[in-house]
Amino acid sequence: MKTFSLAKPAAVVIGAMALVGTVSLAGAQQPREGERPQPRLADLMQGAQVGHIKLWFAGKAGNWGLATYETKQLKTRLEDAAALYQSLPVNDVTTMAKPLDAISAAIAAKDRREFVRAYGELTAGCNSCHQSVKLGFIRMQTPAANPFSNQEFGAGKK
Repeated sequence: MKTFSLAKPAAVVIGAMALVGTVSLAGAQQPREGERPQPRLADLMQGAQVGHIKLWFAGKAGNWGLATYETKQLKTRLEDAAALYQSLPVNDVTTMAKPLDAISAAIAAKDRREFVRAYGELTAGCNSCHQSVKLGFIRMQTPAANPFSNQEFGAGKK
């Protein structure tokens, strides 16, 4: 299977984010005997949405280790979507790479102000993609409340 990197243009990542819930199981490839079934695009994007939320709370709390982990998970999920759903109709091939790189740089610098700015770019990139594929009703925003009350987002002890 072809490998994709967000450092390179990956238009399908953007389309994948916009097509949450629009690809059914019937549209997914059927696994061969002994193979794992291909995840549905909606499941990949719901996982990306969870990562988007957790990334916010980790960065706001200054838990840079967790923020790094969530950024990597989000990138991997988007790369998986790009690799598995290569025929998604998208024009803008670099929308998510730049904001994710900016988030990674803010995390490396432990710069909360830059993290907030880059996170806004990431969220705007999601919404721009949704608009471009006529799914503007799927609108992301900065989380207002933490739905993960069972996870500590503070940096904690090392």
